[in-house]
Formats: sequence, C-alpha cells, structure tokens
Amino acid sequence: MPQTQCRHFSGYKPCAKNLNCDESCASLAPVGPRILVIHLEAFGAVLRSTSLLPAMARRYPGAHITWITKAPALLKHVEQIDRLLTLDSEDLLKLAALEFDVALVIDKSLVAEGLLRQTRVKEVRGFVTEPTHGAIVAASVAADELWQLGLSDHAKFFVNQKTEQQLVHEALELGPFTRDEYIVSFSDEEKSLRDVRRTLWSRGQAPIIGINTGCSGVLPHKKLSIEGHRQLLQLLQQHPVLSLSPVVLLGGREDSERNEAIAPDHSVILSPSTRGLRDGLVSVAACDLVVSGDSLGMHMAIGLGKWVVAWFGPSCAQEIDLYGRGRKILTQAPCSPCWKRDCHKAIMCYDQVDFAHVIGALEEGLQWHISSSKPPSPAISFSPSPY
Repeated sequence: MPQTQCRHFSGYKPCAKNLNCDESCASLAPVGPRILVIHLEAFGAVLRSTSLLPAMARRYPGAHITWITKAPALLKHVEQIDRLLTLDSEDLLKLAALEFDVALVIDKSLVAEGLLRQTRVKEVRGFVTEPTHGAIVAASVAADELWQLGLSDHAKFFVNQKTEQQLVHEALELGPFTRDEYIVSFSDEEKSLRDVRRTLWSRGQAPIIGINTGCSGVLPHKKLSIEGHRQLLQLLQQHPVLSLSPVVLLGGREDSERNEAIAPDHSVILSPSTRGLRDGLVSVAACDLVVSGDSLGMHMAIGLGKWVVAWFGPSCAQEIDLYGRGRKILTQAPCSPCWKRDCHKAIMCYDQVDFAHVIGALEEGLQWHISSSKPPSPAISFSPSPY
C-alpha cells in the first residue's frame, strides 16, 4: 500500500527512492509535525534565520517544514526545508491547500497575517495582528520581549544584549538556545564555480580579501562612501602584509557603478555583480576575509564561515553574532545606533569609522586564516575566462 504519510510521497509521480512504495522501503520517512515558517524579508535576516532550523528539528522531531519567503534563492538547496514557497500566485494557491500544526511567524507584518489567513494552522508562535485595526502584537508571552524591543529605541539600542538569533529563537519557543550556525548550501556546479573563481582571483596567493561595498536601499547609510572605500584600499595597498592579498570588490547589480568608481588606481578585482543572489553567494564563498557593513553581504560571509570585519553605524552591533570569526567596528558617531532611513548630517556615521581598527581586524583575521587553514587543495586546471 502506498505510504502517503512519508515525506517523499507526492501522489503524482514516483519519489525515485524505491521502486515499491510500501512499508519495506528503506527510505521511508514518516512525517512529524507540519511547520510553516513565514519569514519574507529582509534578505540578510532570512539567511540568518536558517540558524533556527536545527532548533526546529530538535523541538519538532521529524517535522515537515514549509518556508515562505521573498528570498528563495538564499534558501535553495537547504535540505532541512521540505517545501519552499514565495508570494507568487501559484505558490499562494499551494499554501491554501495545506494544513499546519504550527506557524512560526518571524515577520512583523500584515502580509504575514494575510498568509496565515490563506491556510489552516492549529497554533501560531511569533507575531500576529490585532484583528480590529491591524496592529502587530506578540502571539504568545514568549514573543513579548522581542515585540517590546521594537517599541523602545532605548531598550533596543542600549539595554538589549541578546543577538537577533536568540531573541527570535526564544520568541518562537524552540527550546534551549544553543547558538546554532547559519545553514548555506551549494549545488555541485556552484562549488565548482567557487573553486574556479578562487583559483583565478588568488593568483597563487592567499588569503583573498573581499570587500562588500553595498547594502539594501532601506538603510542606505549602512555602506561606506565611495571615497571611504578608496581610502581603505589605499591603506591595504600600503600594508606590508595585507598588500600581498588579492582584494575583490563584492556587491549586487545596484553596486556595479559604485564598484567601478571605487576601483580606479587600485589593484582590485571586480566580482560579477549582475548574475543574481546565488552568484553573489558564490563570490563571497571564494574569499577568505570579508569586510562589510551590516548587510546581506555580511550575513553571507558569516553563514559561509569567513572571518568577518563588520562595521556598524545606524544598526545595533550586539544583535549580530560573528561566531568568534571576526571583529565588530563601531562608528565613532555619538548618535549611533539610530536605525534612521534618512540622515543629512554634515559628517555621516560612515565617515567616522576608524580604518586603523579595520586594518587591525584584518591582521587578526590573517592569523586566524593561517592557523585554521587546511593543506592547500591540488591546483584546478581550467581555461582562462571572465569568471
């Protein structure tokens, strides 16, 4: 008899695990609780929330996890996610056909509430909306601390010392917090491309320093100015040791012109910037040390286990966990953090970052890289190409 309660069973085609769909199948995987995760954006936060997946597995053994997001590319190939949905119309129809035991709502938004109302859920953890006028409220007492932090700048900026992972973990009632790492997965093709880029960029030298030059347009001041990046490059080129490392400018499509403006007169490599999030993830993976503002590029580097030098201006450094692989550089601006989307001060927070501290953190990262590196892999043979 077909095993309809196996996580591999779809009902419209064989699962390719076994010719016979019965109780004797060695790949039979009974489905446990059905979990819906709603985390749409911001993209860096979505990537960070992959660190919650191990806790979900511990809290709900055998769980079947459906995750709905606006950033499916970042979650691609993550085997802990059984079903990945977006906001397109076809996926919303799929959502309407499903039932869940628990919904873990990480986003504080009306869209998240609208998604909840398109399916059937027995229990909601995280955040919901007050039905009469749509205000966001905590779904349970456990989420109250995170909810309250969103209502008080003083508490968020100066009192709280928990990382965002811990706050969300506790809000979702996932059990004891164990500081699980991000989960990032690559296809074999992406791994090959990563290795090719690393070989091409390193020119036999290591480590490779990646500088992520951009950030989301929501908080545009979480990136250094063009001139600030050029000053940092000048210091790197003057350094007796760091100058030996290739420097790659990282970024997305929106950073292409910035990177071209930063590059002149400096020996830098421009990573591909118009090929999408997955390709950008591959470029970060090809680097060893990464300098970035509090952005998606920073989260990519953290998730990939790089040494991260992260500078903070508008946002809260204490909410970020570098997992012992990096250093946080705080702006000297007295008004930081502020989380302001617009600012017109004569001297901006990104102009008050001490690059000497950035250089010192990279020196430390170089020693970390040397001490943690495995013996080099055999050289990869390939025909020269533009990446």
